[in-house]
Amino acid sequence: MSFHVDAWDPSYGASLDAAPGSPADGLDVDVELPASEWRPLSAPAGLTPPATVLMVDGVRRIDARIWTAGSGGLPPYPGLACSYAAGVVRCTATGAQVAAAQVERTIFTAARDQSDVAAAGGSIRYTARLIEGAQDADLMAAAQSALMHLEQQTTADVLTTLADGGDELIVVDGPLRGPGAPPRVLGYAKTQQKQYLPDHLLPVVSELAPGQRTPVFRIGGRWTRYTWYLRQPGGMAIPWSGVVRVECSAELSPQAAIDLAHLSCATLPRYASSVVKDPRAPQQLIPIGGLEQRLRRMLGDTKLLQRALVSASAR
Repeated sequence: MSFHVDAWDPSYGASLDAAPGSPADGLDVDVELPASEWRPLSAPAGLTPPATVLMVDGVRRIDARIWTAGSGGLPPYPGLACSYAAGVVRCTATGAQVAAAQVERTIFTAARDQSDVAAAGGSIRYTARLIEGAQDADLMAAAQSALMHLEQQTTADVLTTLADGGDELIVVDGPLRGPGAPPRVLGYAKTQQKQYLPDHLLPVVSELAPGQRTPVFRIGGRWTRYTWYLRQPGGMAIPWSGVVRVECSAELSPQAAIDLAHLSCATLPRYASSVVKDPRAPQQLIPIGGLEQRLRRMLGDTKLLQRALVSASAR
């Protein structure tokens, strides 16, 4: 039996982690082409990428695990002191620049009487957020949910700055969240956690050349989306290498989704990363990688924050 070594850095999980034989609920593969006519598709000749591409991403980190003393002989309550940040990078023909970035710090805790914590002479503040009856997994989920909310808010703030009728394309790192999305917002899933297509259509994904995509199809589940697979350039010559899944709101018309799919083919391959510079290449977008580095620096030094929290707990 032949095998292939995935170039994706294993510390980031698997680039392909789709359970076989589990196509998505509410699947409609005939949105753009009938299933019998599925084939790799390229962007129409002469299609011009947008002059401005806005990319949104976020990062989070656990600064410390805390315990808040229980009253009346009850055991202490668990908590997580987390820092998280979201930002937008604006990409144009002249380069990429961070357009917005925001940091929040929160203590997620099961303790009702946990107060906000000011540290480092008041320059750093963690807001206490109660998660009733939370265990460690609940606290982790709450931290991830808070980051997603911050990313959504950051995206919404950027959209308010755009002129009506503009041709900007907004790319959110990861799947879209919530019931809908504005017309020119794309979700960009670097890893494949679920098999969305029936087995007989999966060979079309393997046959994609760099810059090509599958036809648009619709998936159900908690949120309905239009989606398609796209192969980024620079991957290895093995099935599914460099394949990402792009999605948009199902509130759009089928033709609007198809137009966005064409635009993604003309736009996203320009930003594919290299294995020389990024362990998640080519799926990781170069501007997103730079934004993540900037946001992590904004979170501050972990050891300094831990010491500040320890000092605050001793007061």
